[in-house]
Amino acid sequence: MLHAHYTAWGLTLIVFMTSYFLMRAGKGKAQNITHTILRILYILTVVSGMFLVFGYHFWGPSLVKMVVALWLLFSMEMILVRGVKGKTIWAFWLQFLFAFMLVFFYGYYVLHLYQL
Repeated sequence: MLHAHYTAWGLTLIVFMTSYFLMRAGKGKAQNITHTILRILYILTVVSGMFLVFGYHFWGPSLVKMVVALWLLFSMEMILVRGVKGKTIWAFWLQFLFAFMLVFFYGYYVLHLYQL
């Protein structure tokens, strides 16, 4: 399940950046399609992450990583939704960067996921 989770996160980040750049370029139809695909990837990422949390028997740091990862997904969604509406998104970019660093730290250094 770990490789599925890595793949889901990788695809989520790639599709997020694609959707963001399409939004910035003003390609509304293509951005809408990639945003829909991204929402499906959110679900796959959360489901695969839940399997990992169950595998850790709800160990404290795995729950912290889960909450921070949900925060990261929320910030990604808010960047795209508010960006399409033309509202400011810099605060969500800061949250994205901070949450991304925390997820990476918890995943590789606290939980040692690379050893599974």
